[in-house]
Amino acid sequence: MTISRAVAVALLGAGACVLTGCGEKPVTTASTGAAAAGATSPALGIRPYGDEEVKIDMSQIKSDELKKVFDYIDTNIDQDVIRLQKWIQQPSVSNTGEGIAESAEMVKGFFDQLGCQESKIYDVGISEWGQQGNPVVFANCDEGAEKTVVLYWMYDTMPVTQPDLWKAPAFEGRLVEQAPYKKVLIGRGATNSKGPQMVQFNALLAIKAVTGKLPVNIIFVAEGDEERMSMGLRTFMQQHSDLFAKADAVYRFGGQGSLGGGSEGLFYVELTTSGSKWGQGPNYSDIHGGNKRTVASPAWRHIKMLSTLIDEDTNKVLIDGFYDNIEPLSKDAEAKLRKAAEKLDLTKRAQNLGVEKFITSDPFDFVKRSRYGQSLNLDGIWGGNMFAGGSGSILPNKVTSKHSFRYVPNMTSADILAKLRKHLDKHGYTDVEINVIGDQPWAKVPTDTEIGRAASRMFTAFQIEHGELSDAPTIFGGSSMLSPAWPAYVFVNDKLNIPTIGGAAGEGGNAHAANEYYVIEGAGKTYGMAGAEKSVATVLYNFAGKN
Repeated sequence: MTISRAVAVALLGAGACVLTGCGEKPVTTASTGAAAAGATSPALGIRPYGDEEVKIDMSQIKSDELKKVFDYIDTNIDQDVIRLQKWIQQPSVSNTGEGIAESAEMVKGFFDQLGCQESKIYDVGISEWGQQGNPVVFANCDEGAEKTVVLYWMYDTMPVTQPDLWKAPAFEGRLVEQAPYKKVLIGRGATNSKGPQMVQFNALLAIKAVTGKLPVNIIFVAEGDEERMSMGLRTFMQQHSDLFAKADAVYRFGGQGSLGGGSEGLFYVELTTSGSKWGQGPNYSDIHGGNKRTVASPAWRHIKMLSTLIDEDTNKVLIDGFYDNIEPLSKDAEAKLRKAAEKLDLTKRAQNLGVEKFITSDPFDFVKRSRYGQSLNLDGIWGGNMFAGGSGSILPNKVTSKHSFRYVPNMTSADILAKLRKHLDKHGYTDVEINVIGDQPWAKVPTDTEIGRAASRMFTAFQIEHGELSDAPTIFGGSSMLSPAWPAYVFVNDKLNIPTIGGAAGEGGNAHAANEYYVIEGAGKTYGMAGAEKSVATVLYNFAGKN
């Protein structure tokens, strides 16, 4: 992996790029020339407090060490932002493989920079679904502390599917003004999830710079397959669960106000209709579209097949028994969801998400669907003429569509798969092939744990509204935010049962979409990057019993 390491080192050593253009109000960085001339601090001019109206209640920050860490973060926030820009500038698209090897080396470099005694890139080999898994980067940072925290990372991102919609190139890391924020960073991975993870890393560097050691031992596990159902991490954790035997908690990166620890289930399949399997239409390759007058179309058959899976409103799944086996919400859980819905403005949320409107106009129904709903999505479809505009007569010999099922306790992917096959056969589509891409089972965890209380205390000190902790295992967190799909189950299973929580100050948006961003200078009740880093440091000090 010599070439990969060289690329990573070059990226780490490069100066920040000049950020200009595209009709936005640009914020320029220090040039590489200035850096070469011996400039000691980059000229980003980041305001640590931006236009924030919310403030940390310093009476709840008891540790003098932690106060010094806060000061250090304020002083060095420009460099922290540049560190994120450099990571954004390294593509890491797991669905195409672009930059994955280089990114794994870069992440290992982060862990080496922190001083971890052990850091290693693991080749996980072929996953159980038949695909080559991407490398997992593991590191052990033994600080001689009483407690050990696992930091789960993902270094991969989604592809850039609509580059013409971006305000700035997706892998540039440009800083722009975006109301109400004077500075946000635009880039693929900015919020999902390099921004929140770099916040964690910067916080650790700040603590070490001030005190020389961390308040807890850290175990890093960084995967390059999260956008591919965490297939590589799944294999790695099955083979190396012993590496986490001493872990006291998992602290996952997260957004402002969220205290989520569990996860919904996520199951991916591809459906393929082909002329060869159907016994009609082209059986080897695409043919000229003019032949449709005399030849049946696998593409039209595929569309007819898809129409049997979902109702006219595209919301209800029509697979027989799909909604069986669902564990009903407890009265306590339903009460918490109702509380989360009380201040929810669905019009504003729809605008922020970039949708015309939601399925429902009832805030409680919205929260319940978001946090405990089930769905079947059409994530993509391909075959034949895939070029926008123009013509080009094609009668495809094969069409494939990709689908994700989101499911909850006590549903299982095996049951969903069996019911899907039965449904297709029942409707006469015995020829349609099902290819399993991967599965990420749901995981229920209690949040009223030591690490959960450490995060909750942080939110209180930072005057951030957050939900209540729960001593009953649940898949959703204590806020009105969506319950995210993430591989929580690898930390909560028969081999491991590690208390898990996520949550920090700071925010971003447009995950998986154009103009993905992370807030650098906060505004109103949203903290910027400096506040986010302080929140991570506070959680770790709280958990260590040092604040």
